[in-house]
Amino acid sequence: MARPDPVPTQLERDLAELKLLEIAKCYREVLDEAARKGSSMLEILATLIGLEQTVRQQRALERRLREARLPKRKTLAEYDFNFPKKIPKTAIVRLFDCDFIGRQGCAVLIGPTGTGKSHILTALGYTACERGYSVRYTRVVEMLNHLTTAQINGRLAKALKSYVRPQLLLLDELGYLPIDKRGADLLFQVVAARYETGSIVLTTNRPFREWGTLFDVDNTLATALIDRLMHHGEALVIKGDSYRMKDKPQDPPSA
Repeated sequence: MARPDPVPTQLERDLAELKLLEIAKCYREVLDEAARKGSSMLEILATLIGLEQTVRQQRALERRLREARLPKRKTLAEYDFNFPKKIPKTAIVRLFDCDFIGRQGCAVLIGPTGTGKSHILTALGYTACERGYSVRYTRVVEMLNHLTTAQINGRLAKALKSYVRPQLLLLDELGYLPIDKRGADLLFQVVAARYETGSIVLTTNRPFREWGTLFDVDNTLATALIDRLMHHGEALVIKGDSYRMKDKPQDPPSA
């Protein structure tokens, strides 16, 4: 027969009301250990507060990671800086200090498919979450599809908030699919709303000179986007072949 759960004491109820749930859970063990060691009241208090703080920090991190909607975890240590033919390693590593987020800075990673731009973006997202920043990751096309649907249904303002509110917005894979006039306007709304209020890091396979054709031959909008991203940002250009193709055998020469 299962033993019934113990009835909470008044102290435990008071701690729960104060939302000091970890202290309520473990204070008996801490007091028992302190009695064995002869710890002072100050040491006991420091231990209890430390346990509560650790649990809260872990829960907050887990919440930030859920809200970020990041892909499978990547780390900067896993990225092979020796593979690309050219890469601004110092500037990329500097991004991981996350100092640019406090300054509402931006960055655009430009390079061919397979050079690890999404890997860097994902790793940066995890690092920023661990440093206490709110993050949102999305592929550009998925964001525009979401915003388009919201606009059609009269819920655009609410949908925009999910991309404007986080301290760091990670936009992946701009340029892989064409963007129509509506999509271009929605992308501009996101970038303009975050200008000097929140950071954006974006990956693209298109150099800036091709952005006009990407946005339905709208050079004015492309220029406005680039201007806002680069005013407090930098372009990080990666050159090289696709990492995914590095082990693929080369076709034999034709006779």
